[in-house]
Amino acid sequence: MDEAPHRRPLRARLRSVADGELELRYRVVHGYRRAYRLVGEGPPLVLIHGIGDSSATWAEVIPDLARGHTVIAPDLLGHGASDKPRADYSVAAYANGVRDLLTALGIESATLVGHSLGGGVAMQFAYQYPERTERLILVSAGGVGREVNTVLRAVSLPGAPLLLALLTLPGMRLQVELFARLMRFLDTDLGQDAPELLTMVDALPDATSRSAFVHTLRSVVDWRGQAVTMLDRCYLTEGMPTMLLWGDRDSVVPVRHAYRAHEAMPGSRLAVFEGAGHFPFHSDPARFLSLVEDFVHTTLPADWNREHWRELLLTGRPATAAGRPDTAHTRAVAEDLKEASERSAT
Repeated sequence: MDEAPHRRPLRARLRSVADGELELRYRVVHGYRRAYRLVGEGPPLVLIHGIGDSSATWAEVIPDLARGHTVIAPDLLGHGASDKPRADYSVAAYANGVRDLLTALGIESATLVGHSLGGGVAMQFAYQYPERTERLILVSAGGVGREVNTVLRAVSLPGAPLLLALLTLPGMRLQVELFARLMRFLDTDLGQDAPELLTMVDALPDATSRSAFVHTLRSVVDWRGQAVTMLDRCYLTEGMPTMLLWGDRDSVVPVRHAYRAHEAMPGSRLAVFEGAGHFPFHSDPARFLSLVEDFVHTTLPADWNREHWRELLLTGRPATAAGRPDTAHTRAVAEDLKEASERSAT
């Protein structure tokens, strides 16, 4: 497992947030209001949150990152303070939205940091706009395997909006909180992310928010699991500096997905956070910052070349199992790649 040295103790050097520093800004794109946070100066760093979340999830790490970067953290359409229209909430549409916001802000290329659904959006952005992608940092990313938490599979089924509406009834918030505390007390993997799960429930206060959440979820998850993948095109990241960060107790996207993606992405780095769940940048923000800083400082931005891209496409994906030991891990990767053709997001 490739990993930068763990140079800082937990929470060391984390800078406090100044008043108004993380204040939301707004930009209308295609007639829809997009909320985002813009802080700092230097090479651009784009932070893309996960489903049901918002740019606020990055609040603890943005100030440190802004010391040497222009940090852009959008609220994806249908999330946070951005508009929630009846619209296309696919990963491809989100990649287009990130491109359009960056263009409106005058940013031509950037390093992308994507968490969960945001990791899938970051990979899709790099696939659609490789010339505008300098590096990829994927944090507990979706889109590299079929498995996903059973709760998310259930919410993708018919009747989910009504189910989510029940969570807003008097007393239900307390019931959910008690359940989350129990999961944490029992030291389950799901319990590692109890505070974040409660935040997601609070982020769905009305029918419009719930509808946007369900539409987004159904674009990437069905009753069988994750419905789209980038695993079949991961070979195209050759020459693209890529780092994978994962919690070994992730109950939403299992850590084995990290190993599969690491194997499928030539030259990628992998760091696993022991004891962390789906939000390793919450569990150990100092280590997260150290790894991101080291990665950015020890890699050059991708130098996209049309001819090289063409050669990769013509050569195609390497034969996963050719000449390799017949390990269970390799077989799992081959199985995911085999079914990837029907789940690709284009």
